[in-house]
Amino acid sequence: MSANNSSCTPILTSCLTGIYGAVLIGGLVGVISILFLLVKMNTRSVTTTAVVNLVVVHSVFLLTVPFRLTYLIKQKWTFGLPFCKFVSAMLHIHMYLTFLFYLVILVIRYLIFFKRKDKVEFYRKLHAVAASAGLWLLVIVIMVPLIASQYGSLDVYDTDNCFNFHKELAWAYVRVINYLIVAVVIAIALILLVFQIFIIMSMVRKLRHSLLSHQEFWAQLKNLFFIGVIMVCFLPYQLFRIYYLYTVALSSDCNSDIAYYNEIFLSVTAISCFDLLLFVLGGSHWFKQKIIDLWNYLFCH
Repeated sequence: MSANNSSCTPILTSCLTGIYGAVLIGGLVGVISILFLLVKMNTRSVTTTAVVNLVVVHSVFLLTVPFRLTYLIKQKWTFGLPFCKFVSAMLHIHMYLTFLFYLVILVIRYLIFFKRKDKVEFYRKLHAVAASAGLWLLVIVIMVPLIASQYGSLDVYDTDNCFNFHKELAWAYVRVINYLIVAVVIAIALILLVFQIFIIMSMVRKLRHSLLSHQEFWAQLKNLFFIGVIMVCFLPYQLFRIYYLYTVALSSDCNSDIAYYNEIFLSVTAISCFDLLLFVLGGSHWFKQKIIDLWNYLFCH
């Protein structure tokens, strides 16, 4: 049956505008910064390939942010409903693809740690290109038809108001899919956190004061950046999503407060674009020296 939720337009405030504005600026700076670093990285490395794809994901998403900002400022969508669906879906696609590439990077580094390998890499550069091309082809083949045919297609929406596709959640199978996605993401995030804590504690017990002289420690420290982004940017949205899905399912009318908070949590996922800046910072000599100084201060005084 069709959803009976009334039209719901979250309150548009400077908060959302500020978040997306910061994401656009920080994301662009991060993309530009990481390009200089990628030139020096091993192009056959699986980690490097994942980072390159991460740059592509962020770049494509950042292209849609100005349209969001325009809508937030003008409070009217003027680019047509099909493009609204694309921009709306892109925020979700960005979140889950970013999470996927984080997962790849972290799993590779965990394999390196547990199997005592120096690195995991493709046999040839062409294989890295083929793997990336295959992944993006899969995304295009699956996601584009889904967005075009299914996303925002279960009800009638106002063309002047964008990003209000909550009516889809009135359908039981849509909620089930969302619940499954939430459960999988939360479970994987917690598993990654447990693994990372175990690895860090193992290294601390084994190496102790010589910890900072080992390259593997710095690699694992970078992992904490990715774990931190997942916990700060992605996990709050997924946890709130459970409540949001439950509330929307029970309510016949729109709850503007719930819709607004959902938009806030969703916008926070876009802050993950700052990860490239953190990645660059984590590889800098200045950052390492600050960590060493802090370590010496804590354990040598």
